[in-house]
Amino acid sequence: MKKNSNFFNQILLFVLSWCLVTPLYGQDLLSPDDFLPHRLGEQFTPHHLLVEYYQHVARNSRQVQVKEYGRTSENRPLLYAIISSPENMANLEALRINHLRKTGLVEGASTPNAPAVVWLSMNVHGNEPASSETSMTILHNLLNPARKDIQNWLKNTIIIIDPCVNPDGYSRYTHWYINASDNVPNTHPDAREHREPWPEGRYNHYLFDLNRDWAWATQVETQRRLEIYHQWMPHVVPDFHEMGYNEPYYFAPAAAPYHRYITPFQRDFQVEIGKNHAKYFDKEGWLYFSKEVFDLFYPGYGDTYPTFNGAIGMTYEQGGIRAGRAILLENGNTLTLKDRIQHHLTTALSTIEMTSKNADKLNKNFETFFQKSSKNPPGQHLTYIIKKNNPKDKIKALCTLLDRHKIQYGTVKNGLQLTGFDYTHAKEKVDFNVSAGDLVISARQPMGVLTQVLLEPQAELLDSLTYDITAWALPYAYGLETYATTKAITPNEPFSLTPALVDVKSNHQPYAYIMRWQSLSNAHFLSLVMQRGIKGRAAREPFEVEGQSYQSGTLVFTRADNVILGERFDREMTALAQQYEQDLTAVSTGFVSKGRDLGSEKLDLLTKPTVAVLYDEEVDENGYGQVWHFFETELKMAITPLRVVDIGRVKLSSFNTMVMTDGKYTKLDSLSVVRIKNWVAEGGKLILIGEALNVFEDKKDFALTKFASKKEEDIALSIENIEKMRRRYAHYCDAERDAASDNIPGAIFKVSMDSSHPLGYGFGNVYYSLKTSNNAFQVLKNVWNVGYIGKELQVFGFAGQRVREAQRNTSVFAVQSLRRGHVVYMTDNPLFRAFWYQGKFLFANAVLMKMK
Repeated sequence: MKKNSNFFNQILLFVLSWCLVTPLYGQDLLSPDDFLPHRLGEQFTPHHLLVEYYQHVARNSRQVQVKEYGRTSENRPLLYAIISSPENMANLEALRINHLRKTGLVEGASTPNAPAVVWLSMNVHGNEPASSETSMTILHNLLNPARKDIQNWLKNTIIIIDPCVNPDGYSRYTHWYINASDNVPNTHPDAREHREPWPEGRYNHYLFDLNRDWAWATQVETQRRLEIYHQWMPHVVPDFHEMGYNEPYYFAPAAAPYHRYITPFQRDFQVEIGKNHAKYFDKEGWLYFSKEVFDLFYPGYGDTYPTFNGAIGMTYEQGGIRAGRAILLENGNTLTLKDRIQHHLTTALSTIEMTSKNADKLNKNFETFFQKSSKNPPGQHLTYIIKKNNPKDKIKALCTLLDRHKIQYGTVKNGLQLTGFDYTHAKEKVDFNVSAGDLVISARQPMGVLTQVLLEPQAELLDSLTYDITAWALPYAYGLETYATTKAITPNEPFSLTPALVDVKSNHQPYAYIMRWQSLSNAHFLSLVMQRGIKGRAAREPFEVEGQSYQSGTLVFTRADNVILGERFDREMTALAQQYEQDLTAVSTGFVSKGRDLGSEKLDLLTKPTVAVLYDEEVDENGYGQVWHFFETELKMAITPLRVVDIGRVKLSSFNTMVMTDGKYTKLDSLSVVRIKNWVAEGGKLILIGEALNVFEDKKDFALTKFASKKEEDIALSIENIEKMRRRYAHYCDAERDAASDNIPGAIFKVSMDSSHPLGYGFGNVYYSLKTSNNAFQVLKNVWNVGYIGKELQVFGFAGQRVREAQRNTSVFAVQSLRRGHVVYMTDNPLFRAFWYQGKFLFANAVLMKMK
């Protein structure tokens, strides 16, 4: 009887335990292995099944919320999951608001003993899929009641998992791989399943690298993610990646250079997390490294952006690109997808463990970060003033970006006079006036550190061996008259832009409509009206009519050019100007008081572009994507992609514009080059960007040469030979640093502009160009050198000494007339990452304006 009693007591205890656990863990909650049609690591999981697993978990656990935060360009869902203890989940919104109060983004006093917040960012590069696979087992482990250690972590930690930052790229890669691979993984590195075709899954729909986009938010994935990020402002953000499959695992601490604004605590806590990872990796005997390659400087990464928002931002890199499900390593071992998942799982759980153990310390230092940011931010300048006389569309575009980052701004009620840095002329100690209506951005605000990072003219670089661009100041990117001062000014009035003025006389049919050509939004409008069949002209010279002055490039839409449209001309011009907030002025006469009359041949009739863009596997995917993105999202204009090998058979006369972006183009043979040249000569416009210029260097009838004369070439050759002699005695250990002298990872160069040329319309006499390569062509002969670098250099960011010197007296943007057509040479890529607003405006000139 006693034995039976004990048996029934055990059964009762089991049932009670099951009843207590079931509401939390769920009797129907399946592991990834049980839910998916394959076990983790045996095959890649299609994105829709990844989403379904997260939704399954949310339905079966009170410890999880799964939410959709947006849709990709291909309409795939962007998800995030929130996981914590049952008590925290029941009080989640109050905990979130309390946490935001520590940042100052939400008013009110915060309470102590708050949970720490960890954000796990997975698969920003689609062909680095192991982290998305890992995210499912992380989620399952966090909900496992048998893991008492994890359940204890959740009591003071809230975990957010973004399981797939880049669903479109992930799907491009995984769908290809499943189709290309055998049932049994082939470990030979040259097997088809390890040779991903162009375009790779690394990039999103528009072939943008989303791990370079956090600061610029040009892509929909980033824009939607930032909204959720700022709702949570996490303490710790590991960003999971993969790299070459032979590489060991990389984790924090990061390599130098660190941005100077990163706090000692942020640096030190990376070390503590790295030590904890090392403990687990040492136990398993796994190879790893830290403090190399991956620095914390450029603000667009998934580790640096959180860092400038007060978090401990870190990159984790697992060897795995091209590895498929299994691949043979150079050391003779086989790396499997299961291995990669296990490594990422280990660092993820180790990160959560360290966050939980240091929750109080993280909360304290996080709050201190924002208090210092609001009272005493680390940078030199405390206030940035953007003058109201700037084109308002540019100011509006900048404000949109500031809003995305929760950067506060306003204006002042009363004017004052100050001294500071003048961005346009790159001069210190310049006197300027601050007026009511100017855009005023104070660095003394919760997002003050990020404000200074994005707006300071020169970021202090402590080591030239950096991973990415080294200059990005937004006033240069947007081409805005801006001043920075060390004096703290608090905006005391809301900032607003004056509404668009559509000045149309009532009961009157205007002779013409006039629009100033000042910004990219004017290009949006011109493209739109062209596609509606409305014809416009661009004035080559300044003119004055009915008391208003206009500069070169001004758009003129005359009734005479559009007589076929009848009343639709007036109706659409005014409606579209109002809809797209464009200043439009109607005039009753074509007789001007200064300059050329509106019927003069000096006003060039503009033609709607029909655009071909060349591509193949040797064309840079980013470069192609940037062109595609520009036409589709900025100009709302269709393009026709043409394979390089098809140039010989395509009817080129179907197009009036051709774009070639960065790439090798080795399949463009001499006959194809001649065919393109003949097409240009018959009236085509060829736009060459970056590396594409090299294809036409020294080609017959093209003006592109590296050197302006034989003498200059001989001098360069002599310098090169001296350098080769010097390197004979160089030390091997100095090779990497010595190579930096020939490198421009990304720096801003001051360029002199000819704003009277159609390529320069809307610009002043200066353009600040983001230069990302060492390509250089001395000022060209028999062309219009519209943008050039003179003898004196003005550079922001790092440019190696030798390549820096080679930029003197070089052509950056030029136009060559070739019989009836034109070639536009753009040595610097104006569309780089789509964040250089002025560059996009310049490219719009190349596409839309009639070249001369």
